[in-house]
Amino acid sequence: MRTAPSPRLLDEDTWRRSARAHADRVEPFVAAHLSRRGSGVKHPVHDFLFTYYSQRPAQLRRWHPGFGVALAGADEHAGLKGYERVPGEGGAVDAVSVSATYVAGQRPLLVALRRLLAATAARPASYRCFGLHEWAMVHRLAEDETRHADWPLRLGPEGTDAVVEGHRIACSHFDAYRFFTPSARPLNVLRPGRDDRVDFEQPGCLHAAMDLYKHAFRLTPMVCSDLVADCFELARDVRVLDMRAAPYDLSGLDVDGEPFVPVRIETPEGKQEYAAAQRRFAERAAPLRARLLAECDRLLAVADAVDLPDPAGEPR
Repeated sequence: MRTAPSPRLLDEDTWRRSARAHADRVEPFVAAHLSRRGSGVKHPVHDFLFTYYSQRPAQLRRWHPGFGVALAGADEHAGLKGYERVPGEGGAVDAVSVSATYVAGQRPLLVALRRLLAATAARPASYRCFGLHEWAMVHRLAEDETRHADWPLRLGPEGTDAVVEGHRIACSHFDAYRFFTPSARPLNVLRPGRDDRVDFEQPGCLHAAMDLYKHAFRLTPMVCSDLVADCFELARDVRVLDMRAAPYDLSGLDVDGEPFVPVRIETPEGKQEYAAAQRRFAERAAPLRARLLAECDRLLAVADAVDLPDPAGEPR
């Protein structure tokens, strides 16, 4: 049977410096969210990454080195999902690392995620959606029925409905399309479904860029938390554009100390501004998507080197 390579050992001082640097990097975002949550204050832009996605703040704070690295003196990691105790160099130092058996057990996730990432990367980008998914989510709703009912619609209900009905809507992202109102769904020229994301996902989509964060943390602890944080920062910036182009009047909102200026996608100038920003985010997302693909390939090679028992107890 083939075996996975032995992990590279990091001494305790080295890995704890990396862990502190990671925690310091994400702490401003995590602390602000927890402070708002404790005060019962909602932020329609920045809370999204903590409420829509399943990664909890404490999980984002915690640093992982990824598979292939062992941590000396890391007893607090020993009980975490996926980890096992391993001897250090020469067998003299106890350490912990993500186990090859755990990686092998994640093979279905790795295969599915690699397929989605590769299909998205290979598809031509489209920059003509203009953020209309957020508008379609409030089509023909009263203002107190919207997802962010604390914030009024910038054009009012009738003006918002007119924008939706006066545009060609081509949302390719199922997790946005599924929130369209019943009256808006037939207006979308595409019909993305839960099980056919591979056939629709395209690299110009803002939500496809934000979801790189989801893909990265689903690979935790098999990938280094630096990659997760890179994807988180991209998703956070994308969310700002997502809501700047939304139909809500967020003019009274503070975003990182700056006034919140809408992208008026109902105008030609707003459409140009949105599409240009969308291109920039697609360019930022491409190398992160490539890194995630490379990690899937690396981890699948590990999974293929491990013989797991089948349900009957026999080796595969």
